[in-house]
Amino acid sequence: AVHGARKMEGYGRFLALLVSALLVGFVSVVFSLVWVLHYRDGLSWDGSTREFNWHPVLIVTGFVFIQGIAIIVYRLPWTWKCSKLLMKCIHAGLNTIAMILAIVSVVAAFDYHNASNIPNMYSLHSWIGLIAVILYSLQLFLGFAVFLLPFAPVPLRAALMPIHVYSGLTIFATVIATALMGITEKLLFSLQNPSYSASPPEATFVNCLGLLLVIFGALILWMASRPHWKRPPEENAKVLGPIGETPEGTEAESTMTDGSNADKSDLRINSEAARKQNLKLDEAGQRSTM
Repeated sequence: AVHGARKMEGYGRFLALLVSALLVGFVSVVFSLVWVLHYRDGLSWDGSTREFNWHPVLIVTGFVFIQGIAIIVYRLPWTWKCSKLLMKCIHAGLNTIAMILAIVSVVAAFDYHNASNIPNMYSLHSWIGLIAVILYSLQLFLGFAVFLLPFAPVPLRAALMPIHVYSGLTIFATVIATALMGITEKLLFSLQNPSYSASPPEATFVNCLGLLLVIFGALILWMASRPHWKRPPEENAKVLGPIGETPEGTEAESTMTDGSNADKSDLRINSEAARKQNLKLDEAGQRSTM
């Protein structure tokens, strides 16, 4: 697997970016925990501000960090020998975990607001955040139905794949932007004496958390958008073909011991067309972000 990984173009750069992204993402999670444990009275589930503190921790952990890993899981060259179905399951599983954590974080915020008689859904942060959660849930459901389960026809997959890819990356970028709005809003409301504008230690610390989120998002989007770091399509081109279809027509051709040259030529043309269609679908699938 390592030998195959080194065949990736720019393998060293990819590895450096991957390690950097994982490190920055992990440090972001640690920063969110330090923020709520050291500056914001800790965590609990009792309707107090300690319950609300689950909101930033779960958003950073699930909706940002785990979702980012799910986006680039197809790009990991050590997994290129694994079956496409296995990688689809891992991709879907990571996104499912991220969605569950995001939903729990939203519940924590609503519980705190209701217990404290604070209005819900009045800020731009809450509007965009809830929209992102809803769209992410729809993205995950459609990803399961169309790309993971073997019932959707190939033309439908081909038509929806560009939308699936674009919407996944857009949701990820939107989540990071919403998180930045949220932590700024929290600091403006919470820091009174001294105020946020006085740059107390908590403000500086949380601003650094915001910078880490931006860096993490930029690294993930860069790795996900480089075409030369896609999973090689020839490793799994047959996955997207109809059940029972022979990949690239090789088996069908080998069984034709007789027949005219015209028949063989037609078979090769049809096989080549099917192969190109599969490769096109598979290349799009490597950017799948569900």
